[in-house]
Amino acid sequence: MSLGDLDRQALELARTRGHSVQIERAVAAYSRLGEHAACWLTLGAAGALVAGDPARRRRWLRATRVVAGAYALNVAVKLVVRRPRPQLPGLPALTPTVSQLSFPSAHATTSFAAARAFGALVPAPFLYGAAFAFALSRPYLGVHYPGDVLAGALLGTVIAELWPSSPGGPPPRGRCA
Repeated sequence: MSLGDLDRQALELARTRGHSVQIERAVAAYSRLGEHAACWLTLGAAGALVAGDPARRRRWLRATRVVAGAYALNVAVKLVVRRPRPQLPGLPALTPTVSQLSFPSAHATTSFAAARAFGALVPAPFLYGAAFAFALSRPYLGVHYPGDVLAGALLGTVIAELWPSSPGGPPPRGRCA
């Protein structure tokens, strides 16, 4: 069995298990919060606005730049790879998408970049819980293969880990600062 076959089988499983109209609506509504990294960019902007001191404000702004950069790089990778969205006979996607390109998942990329980058500013378990929920929502809704989500999570984590520190600030250690 190839990786492509395994990816398709996992997608079919996600699209056929645990579905009801109420759950589908709730998952779709939650997933929409991650479009264009909107919830993460909002979190960063709000954090920067309420930061008590300039150093903390710089950390919030750096983390927000990480998320914006992750989104931009994700779009660039999608344009190069050009993997089409999944098409499962009899199982249409349950939410609209911004583009017809699937690899990697921007929801997963930006969510895992945000979890890593904001993890020193907001409790990391909450952030990673939200990131996992965004990532899992995409195959559930039929708009990404599980492999797209895994690649996005890895891409976002690597981007956040490698992003340079703020000018004049210490380099990130363990978690992005």
